[in-house]
Amino acid sequence: MDENLIVSVGPHIKDTATTKGIMWAVVFSLIPAGIGGVFIFGLNSLYVMMVSITAAVLTEISILAFRRAGVSAVLDGSAILTGLLLAYNLPPGVPLWLPVVGSIFAIAIGKQVFGGLGHNIFNPALAGRAFLMVSWPVYMTTWQNPRWVPDAVSSATPLAILKEAPSTFSYIGLFLGNRGGCIGEVCIAALLIGAAFLFLRKIITWHIPITYIATVALLSRMFNGRAGFFSGDALFSILTGGLALGAFFMATDYVTSPLTARGKIIFGFGCGMLTFVIRKFSGYPEGVSYSILIMNSAAPLIDKYTHPRWFGRVKKG
Repeated sequence: MDENLIVSVGPHIKDTATTKGIMWAVVFSLIPAGIGGVFIFGLNSLYVMMVSITAAVLTEISILAFRRAGVSAVLDGSAILTGLLLAYNLPPGVPLWLPVVGSIFAIAIGKQVFGGLGHNIFNPALAGRAFLMVSWPVYMTTWQNPRWVPDAVSSATPLAILKEAPSTFSYIGLFLGNRGGCIGEVCIAALLIGAAFLFLRKIITWHIPITYIATVALLSRMFNGRAGFFSGDALFSILTGGLALGAFFMATDYVTSPLTARGKIIFGFGCGMLTFVIRKFSGYPEGVSYSILIMNSAAPLIDKYTHPRWFGRVKKG
């Protein structure tokens, strides 16, 4: 038989992308936001990042050694990415033991307890942040103003202030990070640089982040205004909180988001709707982390009902 007619075992469509390559690319894309966080808040932001990453890597090595799974797997960059993302979701003035505890929880409970990379149900970094938020809410909601502002500690973020009084923040100031908030979420310009890199490398697609951001913007425009229907400030809702960080770098996590384009759009819409509801109606002004975690749990169901038709399958009846 002619060997040209022999079909090997799948997969038949191959790509040069690897898990390790993708993880390190995302880490690289987050560097501008980290530089922005250090510039805006000072060196303590760098210490938080270093401690968080170190704790995440050591926890991963310890658990892999205990499981006899081969500690070389830590080189895939996923533990470093988890530690970095957790640090980006923390206020810059937290005590350094806090990112250590959060990283241990993120790796041990958010990732390894499910079997490691590729098996976790929830985004590990967000699971760690949620754990810290429930356990030490005072530390997690004590915000620091940019280092050039005389009053070093701020009592509220722009979203919290908006709930009580009209905003006094400028769009350009919010875009460049002139506000209180978490280390990696405040500088939208730096986050967009990283997101552009991921788009160019085709590591992420538009479906989740654009749908997510557009949903928050539309709902905020429709229902979040003080002068009635369609009087809300959509741009303000985009530039504040952790929306950009969550939409581009956490909601797009391969393991915890849907596989198909249609499923990704549904996922992004769900994240956006939940974020708006939490921002609007809860006592907690930001809802990005919890929204993504909730939708993580719905991702398998979304995949089930958006699975593409099997090639060659005959419809019954």
